[in-house]
Amino acid sequence: MPTALITGSGRGLGKELARQYAAEGWKVIAAERRDMDMTNRKQIRDYAARLGNQPIDLLFCNAGITGRKGMSPGSFDFDAWEEILRVNLLGAAAVAEAFLDNVAASERRVIAMMSSRLGSISESSGMTLPYSTSKAALNMLVKGLAATLAARNIIVVALSPGWVRTDMGGEQAPLSPEKSVQGLRQVISNLSAEQSGKFLSHDGAEIPW
Repeated sequence: MPTALITGSGRGLGKELARQYAAEGWKVIAAERRDMDMTNRKQIRDYAARLGNQPIDLLFCNAGITGRKGMSPGSFDFDAWEEILRVNLLGAAAVAEAFLDNVAASERRVIAMMSSRLGSISESSGMTLPYSTSKAALNMLVKGLAATLAARNIIVVALSPGWVRTDMGGEQAPLSPEKSVQGLRQVISNLSAEQSGKFLSHDGAEIPW
């Protein structure tokens, strides 16, 4: 039975990821903010210590925040911006570091980072700068980890779920959480070593950096 550890599983896409993987017969370790806060690195390390040598086939770093929308030059809230970076970038890096040996001990050895198309520098419109910059930085983390961990046969990818009807995406979004997660799971199941370090959409298309 493969094992998935999913952060941010208390709501939205994280909750749906946990539900679908469990329904498929996976052992799911569902981490929520109350037991693994992305800004608390000691808490993350302690969580990993409790798991011991448990192999993790899929480490899905899904936890993230959007922060306040509408910030532009003249109205930057730098404290809020720093919080977004702490959660979306440094939190993901801390999780990857803490559970690295667990992933390396598994059969599938996949680390997936929940990114966003808003993190594409090529496609940037200048909107949602704090959130977008956090995801662009996360993409660089993915690229770097993929190169660093290739020798351990670990696949690392950045995934975009599309525009989804969640608290983050809003009610106008065209994709349901169920459809988005079905696509993400399909992408993950088809991953090869050659795709490590890629930025992929829920439909399998590669997104430009």
